[in-house]
Amino acid sequence: MTKAWETYLRQFRHHLKLERSLSENSIEAYTSDVEKLGIYCETHFPEKSPLQLELEHLRRFVNDLAQLEISDYTQARIISGIKAFYRFLMYEDKLTEDPAQLLEAPKLGRKLPDTLSFAEIEKLLEAIPLGESEGHRNRAIMEMLYSSGLRVSELTELKKGQIFSDIGFLRVIGKGNKERLVPIGKDALNYLRIYEEEVRVHQTPAKGHEEFVFLNRRGKKLTRVMIFLIIKKTAEQAGIQKNISPHTFRHSFATHLIEGGADLRAVQEMLGHESITTTEIYTHLDRDYLRQVLTDFHPRK
Repeated sequence: MTKAWETYLRQFRHHLKLERSLSENSIEAYTSDVEKLGIYCETHFPEKSPLQLELEHLRRFVNDLAQLEISDYTQARIISGIKAFYRFLMYEDKLTEDPAQLLEAPKLGRKLPDTLSFAEIEKLLEAIPLGESEGHRNRAIMEMLYSSGLRVSELTELKKGQIFSDIGFLRVIGKGNKERLVPIGKDALNYLRIYEEEVRVHQTPAKGHEEFVFLNRRGKKLTRVMIFLIIKKTAEQAGIQKNISPHTFRHSFATHLIEGGADLRAVQEMLGHESITTTEIYTHLDRDYLRQVLTDFHPRK
């Protein structure tokens, strides 16, 4: 990319980190999306700096993007990154008009997330071999994912000082370094206590990893990938055919609460969603149930 693109991208990165307090993963996603536009312009509009692009240039990029074999969701995410980039340039008074303001993303249908039934959750948890050295740790991990609806990054970053066992709450650091209090169930607390008192106490944490709750064999905090692999392996052992990830526990947590009659705003608070419309996706099973009740019992079904 040209120096102009590199300069504004570097400034954009600093803005995302310092002004918006985004995580490294989010920053990488945003900058990667804008880099795609920069590389595209290097070939098609080499004379144009980011400040010289107009809506027609951005639309051509989006149209060419649509010809590639990538999902509508990926296209929408890239366009979202570009819009954020130009909002930043407007914020910094680099532009007087935003060329991306009228840029349209593909129309997306709400994809319903995969969930596990409560019976499948229990089957998965019971498949964890507690006799193995890491069994109690893995059981505590999955109990906490389901009990509190944590994001996988929130779990890997969890520190001992964030657990308040006496009142049954976790202090979670979510997206954008936003804190929230999340309740944790008795079973999850019990398996966490067993892990801490019978397993972790015998480990020597690596330097700088002393406060993290969940450690690997080398005494370092677990990675997101490691959590994913633990869950995949356990699902295979349990004979569950669904495509399961750490996020499946979060989906199941929310869905089971809504099914049980939980207040939508309470679930929103526990999940750390900024908008309640994000939480509303979990009402799908509840609506299916209500529709079935109407079909089965209403006199004019």
